[in-house]
Amino acid sequence: MSEMQDNVVPHTRMRSLRDAIRKVQLGEVERSDVVVELQETERARLDMLADELKDVFREIPEDDDQFSLQIISGSTPRLWIDATSHVAVGGDRRTYRFLKDTRLGRVVILETANIDDMADCLTEYIAERVLEREKALEGDWLNNRLRQVALDSKVVRVKESRTPWMAVAGAFGIGLAAGVIGLIVFAWFANPL
Repeated sequence: MSEMQDNVVPHTRMRSLRDAIRKVQLGEVERSDVVVELQETERARLDMLADELKDVFREIPEDDDQFSLQIISGSTPRLWIDATSHVAVGGDRRTYRFLKDTRLGRVVILETANIDDMADCLTEYIAERVLEREKALEGDWLNNRLRQVALDSKVVRVKESRTPWMAVAGAFGIGLAAGVIGLIVFAWFANPL
């Protein structure tokens, strides 16, 4: 046992949990400062992009409520365009990423460091969505109108069709009565008493 004690190196350093906690806390503060700084940088870039699009945002019809057009802060700030698409700043803090959620997952529509290219892409996207909405509304109106015309023509056909059916039913009834009378007359004269 004395050999084992000879091989043990005594610790000259004393460990302190308090010092370790303090060291970890300082590291977290430094990291959170970096994270906050990065988030502020991303937010500033998104603000610049939103400024580029102010005139486009103003031209959207007032009754078109499909667009969000707001920057939401969080762990990753995002400029939301509508419920399924947004712009975020890439990992290099210079690249804009226009992302859209689809049935097949999230897709990148455009990734660029050029703010003008991104603003042009977003403007075209908004224009396409406005036109899609107008077509959908027009389609709804046309569908309702065609349905109303079809209902109106059915009402007219039903009114028109009652007259021929009544005539056919009346002729059938007259023919049936005539046939019965004819059979009685035939039976009377065919079988003399």
